[in-house]
Amino acid sequence: MGVNEARERIIFAAERLIAERGQAVPLRDIAAAAGQRNNSAIQYHFGSRDGLIEAVVELRLGALEVRRLEMLAEQVGAGAGVHALLEALVLPMFELGASEGSHHYARFLEQIHTHPAVTDASNLESDRRTSVRVIMQRLGDEMTTLAPRLRVHRLRALPTMLFALLADHERAVESGRVAAGDTGAWTEIIDMLAGALTAPVSERAPIR
Repeated sequence: MGVNEARERIIFAAERLIAERGQAVPLRDIAAAAGQRNNSAIQYHFGSRDGLIEAVVELRLGALEVRRLEMLAEQVGAGAGVHALLEALVLPMFELGASEGSHHYARFLEQIHTHPAVTDASNLESDRRTSVRVIMQRLGDEMTTLAPRLRVHRLRALPTMLFALLADHERAVESGRVAAGDTGAWTEIIDMLAGALTAPVSERAPIR
């Protein structure tokens, strides 16, 4: 087995096992699932558990970034609207199964949603995250009915909602409750996210 093949197998095994068992899954289990007899293979290729998690994210970001930039380019001007911007963010995630053979990435993200690989604000400055940076900026620009503080709060909550909804969809597909290509289910999730971002602020009863 070549070095690149071994590395790739470890990444795929990590994505699946972390999705199924959480971030704390033993590294030796990941190595074994990847066909590596040496338990130090992960340290050799990635340096640490954090390095392995970052490698999974970076692998998937490649395909996601290309597709998101394509969808953004198809939108006319900067005023595409919240729903269209969410489509550019979310639809490429649904397409990963067909395009990349990935059927665990959403659940993987759900498990690592507090990890710096997906939460560190400085990551948005990376060239590999240009599309996400543009989408988040434009979403904020579209949410003009909300006070700036509320816009920031809702946009910060978006990844948590997104990962949870996509992970639930992935589980539904795996169990046969939903077809992988059910675009109606995709649209429903995007509608829910749009609703969460743009919901009117209710009047709060005074505290007594």
